[in-house]
This record gives sequence, structure tokens and C-alpha cells, in this order.
Amino acid sequence: MIFPMKGIEIVLCLIPRYYIETNSKGEDSMKALLICGSPRKEGNTEILLNKARERLVNRGVPSEVVLLAEHTVKPCIACEGCKKLMDGTCSIKDDDFHSIFEKMREADAIIVGSPVYFGCATSQTTGLLHRAGYVSSANGNFFKGKIGAPVVVARRAGQNFTYAQLQFFFTINDMIVPGSTYWNVAFGRKKGEVTDDKEGIETINHFADNVADLLQKLV
Repeated sequence: MIFPMKGIEIVLCLIPRYYIETNSKGEDSMKALLICGSPRKEGNTEILLNKARERLVNRGVPSEVVLLAEHTVKPCIACEGCKKLMDGTCSIKDDDFHSIFEKMREADAIIVGSPVYFGCATSQTTGLLHRAGYVSSANGNFFKGKIGAPVVVARRAGQNFTYAQLQFFFTINDMIVPGSTYWNVAFGRKKGEVTDDKEGIETINHFADNVADLLQKLV
């Protein structure tokens, strides 16, 4: 609708497409997807993501954690089939990619967690993100305007490299990245050790609150 008042016309033109879409969906439908890229179940990355999920649910945001350890996602083979198909799918059909990708398309916030393996994210994580990014960009950029952010767990070092690596995915896909009181990193090697990192847990809790706040502002 266009109003005759010039000032209002200008404001409406500046409203992002994502705001209009989510506003029509309603606050109750805003949801978050948390993807755990660790190949190990019940590990430190999963613990951190569940902390964030619990915080989001308490703030009224329906949230789900997907464990890549329970799925098979093959890596991108650079066939450019997604550009030829143009139907929102990847040319590789014999794995679990599409079931996860559909959840990513439906989510308003996507949080990706990974442990640090040799200074970078796990192959499970990058395999999913590479294919998701290519399919999205080949079909009008599904991720534009969604909230996205990384969560990283390290034993000793490499967390900043991995954090930046995942951050690149969100920014190149035109997503909105919320911050926290520190970067979303925590430390631990053996299962459960991450809970001893009190500052890391507080950082994740504050981050989850920021995601919830941002979702509410976008409604």
C-alpha cells in the first residue's frame, strides 16, 4: 500500500524484503535451527548448542538441534547442477542433504556449531554449508535476511580461525549476524568439559538472548 504522505512512502521503500515476509508470518512462527557439525554425539559442541536452544525456547522461539553425526551429507562436487536444475535442489540425491536444507530454508535463524579440527571446521560442517550456499545462490538466495551465526569449541587453539571461517558463510549469504559479549567460542576436549568454561557458557547464553531479541525486532 502506498500512502500519499511522502515521508511514509520513503520509509516503506526502505523496509527490507525479509522484514515484510516475516511480519506477515507472525511472531509465533519465528523459529531457529541449530546445526551441530561434530561427528561425535553428546560432545561439547552439542552441549553448547543445546544451551542456546534452551535459552531460545525459554524466550519463546521454537528451536531444533540437528546433529550431522546422525546424517550423511556428501561434499559438493562442483558439478554446477544446482544452476542447471534451478528448482531449489542439489544434483546429489542419495544422502540426507535435502532434509536438512529444507529445515534451513524454513528457519528464521540458523546457528552452526563445529569443533575445531586442525584449525578449521569439520568436514561434516563444510560439506553441508558448501552445498547449501551454492543451491541458495543459484535460486535467488534463500538465506538473504535470515539471522545466522557460528558457535565454536576448541581444545586449545584454532577457535578464531574456525569462527571466522563459519562467519564468512553467513556474511556472503547476506545474512544478519548478531554478536555477544565475546566471540561464540568455548573450550573443552573430553565430553562435558565445555561446561567448565563458565565465560563460554555465559557468552552463548547472551548470544542466544540477542538472537531472540533480534527475531522479535524483525517481526
